[in-house]
Amino acid sequence: MPLGAHLREDGSCTFCVWAPAVASLQLRIDAPTARSLPMQPSGGYHTAVVDAVEPGTRYSFVQPDGSATPDPASRHQPDGVHGPSSVVPASFAWRTDAWAAPAMRDLVLYELHVGTFTPQGTFDAVIPRLPALRELGVNAIELMPIAQFPGSRNWGYDGVFAFAAHASYGGPEALKRLVDAAHGLDLCVVLDVVYNHLGPEGNYLPLYAPYFTKTCHTPWGEAVNFDAAGCDHVRRYFIESALQWIDEFRIDGLRLDAIHSIFDQSAQPFLRQLAEAVHERAARHGRAAVVIAESDLGDPRVLRPERLGGLDMDAQWLDDFHHALHALLTGETDGYYADFGTIEHLARAFRHGYVYSGQYSAFRQRSHGAPGPDILPHQFVVYAQNHDQIGNRMMGERLTHQVQPAQARLAAAAVLLAPFTPMLFMGEEYGERNPFPYFVSHADEELIAAVRDGRREEFSSFSWQGEPPDPQAEDTFRRAVLDWPARERTGHAELLALHERLLLLRQTAPSIRAADAIAADVLDIRGGQADDDAREGVLIVTRRTAEQSSLLLLNFAGTAARLTLEPGGTWRVALDTADRAWGGDGGRGPATFEIGTAITLDLAPCSAVLLLHDEDNAA
Repeated sequence: MPLGAHLREDGSCTFCVWAPAVASLQLRIDAPTARSLPMQPSGGYHTAVVDAVEPGTRYSFVQPDGSATPDPASRHQPDGVHGPSSVVPASFAWRTDAWAAPAMRDLVLYELHVGTFTPQGTFDAVIPRLPALRELGVNAIELMPIAQFPGSRNWGYDGVFAFAAHASYGGPEALKRLVDAAHGLDLCVVLDVVYNHLGPEGNYLPLYAPYFTKTCHTPWGEAVNFDAAGCDHVRRYFIESALQWIDEFRIDGLRLDAIHSIFDQSAQPFLRQLAEAVHERAARHGRAAVVIAESDLGDPRVLRPERLGGLDMDAQWLDDFHHALHALLTGETDGYYADFGTIEHLARAFRHGYVYSGQYSAFRQRSHGAPGPDILPHQFVVYAQNHDQIGNRMMGERLTHQVQPAQARLAAAAVLLAPFTPMLFMGEEYGERNPFPYFVSHADEELIAAVRDGRREEFSSFSWQGEPPDPQAEDTFRRAVLDWPARERTGHAELLALHERLLLLRQTAPSIRAADAIAADVLDIRGGQADDDAREGVLIVTRRTAEQSSLLLLNFAGTAARLTLEPGGTWRVALDTADRAWGGDGGRGPATFEIGTAITLDLAPCSAVLLLHDEDNAA
């Protein structure tokens, strides 16, 4: 039997739970007619088959001490993490059947938090906003975790029911409506899932089985048991969770949270097993699904295929790119930014992906990372902002609070014209000013106090001043809700138009869409070669295909830069972030350059210029 409650065509329902920690369990049906039934134990599993069960039926498992607890594989928790579970319908009236997600190399991701994306904070409320994202040029929304968490407001990383779409967001039926609507607009849906820990409130798994191990610890407590006694069944639990999103919800990909906190010494790693299962299940449905890892290991084995000893992930988030870009734009060198701060760090990211591939890391006080020359650029997801890099700041301030508008435009060009897979964080495209601080809605006062203390301690390695917002306060959550009307206001509308133009170039310019060769060279502001310690200057990213060549000039200096280049051929300025159309004070160069002449180009302070050369125009 599959885990959890599953309706069958004859109207009966199967119930299955792995619970070797208890000798016996009773199945309690709460409605419409209350009744209790013994479950049949076998091999550590307890099962029951019940006739005439309707969708919406509430049920729970009664422990030997008489306490009623939810189903660990519950599909719906309408009354919260401590209430009974609910049987969900077996079918859904999908409107979009013929759907094929873009390949990983073609994705443009847009990370959003359902609870703050709209004032309503529901799956259904996201749907009317999807056309605006499609018009922007996005083709994939990445939902922050939606597994049932305690209370009504949370980032989602405190989820305790790995199968259940959060009730206050609308539950499983509403999530299916969102996926269906997205597919109807040619948007795929990636779901952030958390398999490295469960939240501290409402976690009933230890009552049932050895889901956790005391031999390893994560920042959130005991590690999940992926390699000790009983781990085969733990793996089954999380893999079935992953596959239900592919099977029942038609999700197009999973983003795995913090895989560096998944401890597994087995010869057959859980993560590889998970990726293989997801890929195979999607293929069985005639679709493709991607698996994207969050990893700070700097380890190319995450992305290598199984035949090369890898975990076979399709892509990973690349914090190295973010940190290099952020440190250049802001000058911050606290905490993990201590390893970054020069333009050469960003050049390394463009050349290799990993900035640290075996070099000494001052932040970690050891050598870090390994080279990955075989890793393809599209396997790295890059960003100027994401939920972590905003929300894990003391005040949750966005990049627009930290830099000038010219630098925000420069950051957009660096990310969206990079050879990697780009990702935007909700509201970034128009310069959202509302912060995105950390928020929770726990019920236990001791836990609330621990969360508050933990937030303060987390900022100890940074020189930020002040008191962090109270994560439990509802106002902290309310302040994070997007200000959608801002898109139309002066200053915001121009930045939105720039993002639309950048994404159009990414789609239509062959050298930006899929470069055969990539190089990144650093020049100082006088046009000479810069040394590795240069903190400001121009980064020139060269990309070529058989059809087209491009030069992306990124000036991180606070002063104008004059460059003389001799690339040959006829080149045109495809974009200058200093143009007035994007909110700048005007570009500084001609629109085209004649064949055989050197290019003398003035770059505005903190600006990006994209030059394109089409091979059909070559002499």
